[in-house]
Amino acid sequence: MGTVWAAHDEVLRRDVAVKEILRPSGAPDDEAELLRERTLREARSAAALAHPNLVTLYDVVQVDGEPYVVMELVPSSSLAEVVRQRGPLTDVQGAVVADAVAAALEAAHRAGITHRDVKPGNVLVADDGRVKLTDFGIARNVAEATLTSRGITLGTPAFIAPEVAAGGAVSFAADQWSLGATLFAAMTGQQPYEGANVLQTINQVVHGDVPSASACGALEAVVAGLMVKEPAERMALAEVRRLVRPLLPEPGTDVFPTTSATRPVVEIVRPALAKPPIAPDTPLAADPGPLPFMVDRREPVTRELTRRPGLAVVVALSAAVLFAIGSASGFALTRTVAGASLLPPPTQDAPSVPAITETPSLLPTTASAAAAKGEQGAEFTIEVGPDWTSFLEQRGNNGLGPSTVVHLVAPNGWYEVAVQRFPDYYERNTIKDYLELVRSRWAEDQYFGEALEPTDVLPPGGPEPGVQYSYRTVERATDLARGTAPPGPDLRRSRYSRVLPRGNDLWVVEVVVPTEQEEAGRSRLFDTIAPTFRVKD
Repeated sequence: MGTVWAAHDEVLRRDVAVKEILRPSGAPDDEAELLRERTLREARSAAALAHPNLVTLYDVVQVDGEPYVVMELVPSSSLAEVVRQRGPLTDVQGAVVADAVAAALEAAHRAGITHRDVKPGNVLVADDGRVKLTDFGIARNVAEATLTSRGITLGTPAFIAPEVAAGGAVSFAADQWSLGATLFAAMTGQQPYEGANVLQTINQVVHGDVPSASACGALEAVVAGLMVKEPAERMALAEVRRLVRPLLPEPGTDVFPTTSATRPVVEIVRPALAKPPIAPDTPLAADPGPLPFMVDRREPVTRELTRRPGLAVVVALSAAVLFAIGSASGFALTRTVAGASLLPPPTQDAPSVPAITETPSLLPTTASAAAAKGEQGAEFTIEVGPDWTSFLEQRGNNGLGPSTVVHLVAPNGWYEVAVQRFPDYYERNTIKDYLELVRSRWAEDQYFGEALEPTDVLPPGGPEPGVQYSYRTVERATDLARGTAPPGPDLRRSRYSRVLPRGNDLWVVEVVVPTEQEEAGRSRLFDTIAPTFRVKD
């Protein structure tokens, strides 16, 4: 997270903005270090750019090892706030935004930098009418090696390019798609894709139809040209600027007056992805019997939190915070370190969950959990549904060493298979360390009774026997896009996994299902899918 303060540079005697990067509560040291590295990468990216439609970066200072970014102060509102408060943009306003952001991206791409998170929340409409692109918090120079610690889950789901959401390479064309999605939202007042949760939204981006741009007024051709699934076929930024040029106002015209008339939000008809039928609720038994999990009454883990001293640099911070922005853009689930309790708290307005009425048809899928290209022993096969989507993630794991996770997600977004590989795990660690890692990722009221039992050996075996591990969690989907609806209801999930040593590596095969469907999920998904897992030599 980040907080932006209004400040004054006492040396150069100018007003500036200071972005304080906040360490997330309970974040392990390795994740905090990744956050610092991302901030410095943002600074390096922005420092290489100079353009009137980009927020200028002046300096980076460190206090107690924590980075603070000093940048141009732009009294402004985000485009998301403008649309939320005043309604969709007019054709002229949309043309001004399209021209400005396209020009900013042209400058970034000439410097070899992709923004990777173009969205209404990162477009500033200044009080004087200027439009600027900000927050290169996940920008990366294409000449740099990829930081495998962050994975591909970068960008805001509703605005992320389909190829990036599917785990493909990030190119300049990804910014072009995101510009089109941003203009779509600005001209209609609606996000181009909306799902009940993050995975459903990403699934729509990858597999759903591109929404019609017919409601985007004079920018219809521009939005349609940018939001093309094939990256190579997307409209060039220069062409975007050429098409909107006739719509641009005379210089000095205030196209964003505070008293401007609002346009109605356009109602977008979204074709629903196919879902299995929902079975009626099962009647409750008079005596439900024991819980399906053994209850672990562990003492909650406590963590001492300390406050850092205030910033002592050449800028004098003003007394009020202007606004908070999330520099850790993308999508995530908020988790805190703690222990476990007996039962999850009741939730209201829980979403309806499709029933697992029969064992699904499965097909072998081959994927790689390699930490680097060409790494041996990382390819595997597993059987999942033929229309399941795959996503790749890299994790730091708080001292256990990095791991690669391949996520395989059902089209409805409710069911997931995750295959995780820890290379060279047994140089220092055991399965017990992995179990403690999992527990530490959840707050006291989010992690519940667990069960451990023996499981089959993954040939040729490893230093210790494998285990079957199951537990329940409660999680809340975090709303990472500014100006969108509040987060949805808590999601209760049951997780079944096989923790499998193989040579010096540790593999984990996990199946995640809604707790409402845990019995069917175990018998028809986990017990069917997990035994099909094989590592290819």
